[in-house]
Amino acid sequence: MAQLRKKPLFNPDGDTEVFTRRMIGGNTTNLNDFNNMRYTWASDWYRQAMNNFWIPEEINLSQDIKDYPGLSLQERTAYDKILSFLVFLDSIQTANLPAIGEYITANEVNLCLSIQTFQECVHSQSYSYMLDSICSPDKRNEILYQWKTDTHLLQRNTFIGNLYNEFQEQKDSFTLLKVLTANFILEGIYFYSGFMFFYNLSRNGKMPGSAQEIRYINRDENTHLWLFRNIIRELQKEEPDLFSPDRVNILREMILEGVHQEILWGQYVIGDDIPGLTKDMIRSYIRYLGNQRWMSLGYEPLFPEHIAEPASMSWVSQYADANLVKTDFFEARSTAYAKSTALIDDL
Repeated sequence: MAQLRKKPLFNPDGDTEVFTRRMIGGNTTNLNDFNNMRYTWASDWYRQAMNNFWIPEEINLSQDIKDYPGLSLQERTAYDKILSFLVFLDSIQTANLPAIGEYITANEVNLCLSIQTFQECVHSQSYSYMLDSICSPDKRNEILYQWKTDTHLLQRNTFIGNLYNEFQEQKDSFTLLKVLTANFILEGIYFYSGFMFFYNLSRNGKMPGSAQEIRYINRDENTHLWLFRNIIRELQKEEPDLFSPDRVNILREMILEGVHQEILWGQYVIGDDIPGLTKDMIRSYIRYLGNQRWMSLGYEPLFPEHIAEPASMSWVSQYADANLVKTDFFEARSTAYAKSTALIDDL
């Protein structure tokens, strides 16, 4: 298996010709040249991500402060545990993305990874802002670290965390591909029980500010998913040996495990006790998402009976898709600081 060499930061002997550039294993100068890109899709991604800039504190949480004490025990427990999970995911993403970037030898793609790292910091800030607004400092700290004591949370975090740690210890091309796929699972599957929970609260007239924070985060995560899908698709063309049948099966099993864990988590934390969601709705929607993610990499569906979006969950995309509406759901204001042509979300 091909070992990876960390790219030098200063490399006067690096290639300047665009046609020699590679996703991994290239000889990069690390020069950020916005006019000469091999992966031209990175330019669209970069501009969209820049135009998505937002600040967590600009969203009004005054209604949430009133609503939180009035949530049912099941709703409040789910709110706390889901935030604990989400803040862990974005925190570990912030730490892991630079480790990946050390081995990506396409400067335009590294620019995108740098912006994503910044956005993950904003997401963590957003969760902290939500917690600081609705609960005491002691309660906030207890929620932030529930993932260390809740066995369900710890199991979920261990799956992704161990894959990330494996790449810290084993620097070869297939281990990198696995960590890229782990990112793809995190961005494209792991977040979604949490997202749907906040959107469901909002459609039931509760915690509108929290739902809007999540909607901005969801918009960012869609671009992150698009980025990692494109990185993997480029590797399929440049490094076909990485995608031998046995290795593709390993990636497939990773996606299946991600779907399995997200379903178990959603059914544990949401269950059948929260109005508007059921265990069956969670199962069918996450399997649908698993199909979408795997099929977007060019493979056959994992769950043939869940190819179409479940009719009972169509409201999720209506809440999540910031590109389909001109103003947000709760304030008459633009959802982005600048207008731009949105990326086509075919994931």
